Amino acid sequence: MTRPITAGVDGTEESLAALDWAAREAVRRGLPLRVVHAWRYEEHEALGGDREAQLGWVSDGVAESVRTVTGRYPELAVAVDVVAGGPVEVLVEAAGGAELLALGSRGHGRVVGFLLGSVGQQVIAEAARPVVLVRAGDRPTAEAAGREVVVGQQGGPEDSAAALEFAFETAAARGATVRVVRAWTLPPVFAYSPGSLKLLDESGGMEPYEKKALSEAVRPLRERFPDVPVAEHVELGSAGQVLLSVAGRAQLMVVGRRAHRTAVGARIGSVAHGVLHHADCPVAVVPHEPLREGLTPE
Repeated sequence: MTRPITAGVDGTEESLAALDWAAREAVRRGLPLRVVHAWRYEEHEALGGDREAQLGWVSDGVAESVRTVTGRYPELAVAVDVVAGGPVEVLVEAAGGAELLALGSRGHGRVVGFLLGSVGQQVIAEAARPVVLVRAGDRPTAEAAGREVVVGQQGGPEDSAAALEFAFETAAARGATVRVVRAWTLPPVFAYSPGSLKLLDESGGMEPYEKKALSEAVRPLRERFPDVPVAEHVELGSAGQVLLSVAGRAQLMVVGRRAHRTAVGARIGSVAHGVLHHADCPVAVVPHEPLREGLTPE
């Protein structure tokens, strides 16, 4: 089954930037584009209680947004769906059948609207496929040669496998370099076991150990994508800080996430949250593993 590149639109400048980003990505990958708008009927003074009239009005607005994209990319196959329902349920379902879901995100700062609001956070945390957040100022020129696809790696070879695969596939479609970033910190001495001390000794210390771990994680992707240039980046510091330190050279940043549900709702993890909050370029959040039943909203 061919999965489309899907964009969620709501008429804002941010969502229109996400739509154009999604269209470019669909052209690069040779995939169709699906445009989705979540719609809830509300009585409107100009339309009275006419549900069909309101649906037509909304559909016309979405179609107008899409016309710009079809004019720029006439070879692109585009499907448009105005779906009745709440935005979280509609977008999560749309993501499930997509190669990726692109959404708009608002600016930096303590309050960033949709991105860190209840809708955006739940969609990112619950989507079974990658979600890419795009800011209003995104332009095709940001994807120029020399700008890298930056991806975070942590733990063992399997821990970031999905994020690495997404980064390499995207870089291959763009002819870009992948910079794989692994951050490390100094744990307390009492945290070392005899086995871990032996491994560190055999590796020559912490930094060589971390470099070896990164190389082992990247090796299968190097073999699958031999034409993709790779830069392996190991640095002392927190994962969020190290990723953001190289964000200026990125055309796309890729982070993995394991969704957590707490008493106050879905959470996406501090690293993903920090990168989404501060990076200027589009950010892809890739689930480490299939969505578990316990993460589905009641």
